[in-house]
Amino acid sequence: MSETRIPPDFEVFDAHQHFWDPQTNYHPWLSDEPMIPFRYGDYGPIRRRFLPPDYFAEAKDVNIVGTVYVETEWNPADPLGETRYIQGIAARYGYPNALVAQAWLDREDAAELIAAQAAFPLVRSVRHKPAAAASPAEARRGRPGGMDDPRWREGFAALGGHDLLFDLQAPWWELEAAAALAADFPATTIVLNHAGLPADRSPEGLAEWRAALGRLARQPNVVLKISGIGLPGRPWTVADNGPIIRDAIAIFGWQRCMFASNFPVDSLVGRFSTIFDGFYAATEGHSDAARRALFRDTAVRIYRPQSHIANAWEQSATGGTVS
Repeated sequence: MSETRIPPDFEVFDAHQHFWDPQTNYHPWLSDEPMIPFRYGDYGPIRRRFLPPDYFAEAKDVNIVGTVYVETEWNPADPLGETRYIQGIAARYGYPNALVAQAWLDREDAAELIAAQAAFPLVRSVRHKPAAAASPAEARRGRPGGMDDPRWREGFAALGGHDLLFDLQAPWWELEAAAALAADFPATTIVLNHAGLPADRSPEGLAEWRAALGRLARQPNVVLKISGIGLPGRPWTVADNGPIIRDAIAIFGWQRCMFASNFPVDSLVGRFSTIFDGFYAATEGHSDAARRALFRDTAVRIYRPQSHIANAWEQSATGGTVS
């Protein structure tokens, strides 16, 4: 691991994290047996309550100034229940400062659900993982429930009327469809989660990932979230993940990238400080402005967080004093 450490006063706006209490609320993947196949393998250790006090205990060595909560595959029969719950968490703890809500875009009531989600003060985006092939060899366009599906796209179209973003989680071999989606809906910002899931670190796999990311980056309404890039069965290291971070930034440009913890999920592969120290080490040589964008400013600009976070950022951006 690099000896580089993120400075204790360096501000971080965590662009992707989760809270949950599966003993109280129903999340099928956290509550049901047997556990589902998961990209990090055994996820038993995170099937427990994780609320703001737990998050800040993990993040104690990093100067967190705000967070974006991302939907947690809560009971799909009650997507508004998750939003109400997280609004309550924010009222109690002051975090999160923006919310990515659940909305299944191919549901018959997608437009009504999106309108209901948009009415909550913290909601800035929605996420629905489109149907995807399990491997590049199985990928094909036009999959039911995928980004080409007319019904799915009809739900996607409803986002624009509410000024909502879309958080996309899809493997890199589905990004051709994502690029077409972005081109067809240029007014809707798409945030690609977890850097397009570059799990295959072979030279061939990485070359295909870079090419897919490059095609998507041509669409100006797409931004990239660099998070969730750990490898199953391996501790998070700069040696493993530094090249991914640097390539992603080179492809999208630092103005369209943001870092995020993906906690508690990524606690399966590394400590909170290990991951953010790694982000900082991987960006050595970047300007101060670039680093501030990657760690804070891009996420604040894209997610427009509630409360003092946005005001402080605006003062900083215009040369004002930030208390």
